[in-house]
Amino acid sequence: MLYTSISLLALLIFGSIFYYNALVNKKNRMKEAWSGIDVYLKKRYELIPNLIETVKGYASHEQQLMKELATLRTQAIQTQQGQEKIDNENHLSQHIARLMLIAENYPDLKANANFQQLQTQLETLETEIELSRRYYNGTVRENNIQVQSFPSNLVAKIFGFEDGTFFEVDNVVERSSVKVSF
Repeated sequence: MLYTSISLLALLIFGSIFYYNALVNKKNRMKEAWSGIDVYLKKRYELIPNLIETVKGYASHEQQLMKELATLRTQAIQTQQGQEKIDNENHLSQHIARLMLIAENYPDLKANANFQQLQTQLETLETEIELSRRYYNGTVRENNIQVQSFPSNLVAKIFGFEDGTFFEVDNVVERSSVKVSF
């Protein structure tokens, strides 16, 4: 009886340690994946002012969009990880797509070498952001499975581990591909 009790207690302790370490691993992978997204988002933030300045000279009557884009960029920079950050990034992406569509109406702008270079950089960054989002969402999925599955969910509750937030596109229009070729 004593050996059985000791064995069960040891199994409970080692099981808890195992699940705790697995949860820490998943949480850290999520953080690392988010930092990957953050790197590309910062590069995009740096590119946006250059893009705005290039388009400004050609599309002077689109000043409202330029102001909104600058405001959204600032909001996105200032928010941290979480649903608010995801929402801000989705709004920023929508406005960037609108800016690219407006540029379609200006043949001189489309032919501008600086604009073409910025557009290529933006397309590359958007691809990298998409890949980073996929990786991040994969780590969130793995974390959430671990947090929600029995018996690790018991350890997760005790130590305060929570589900991660997926980086999802919440706008139906944004889900469809935006053509930005010139």
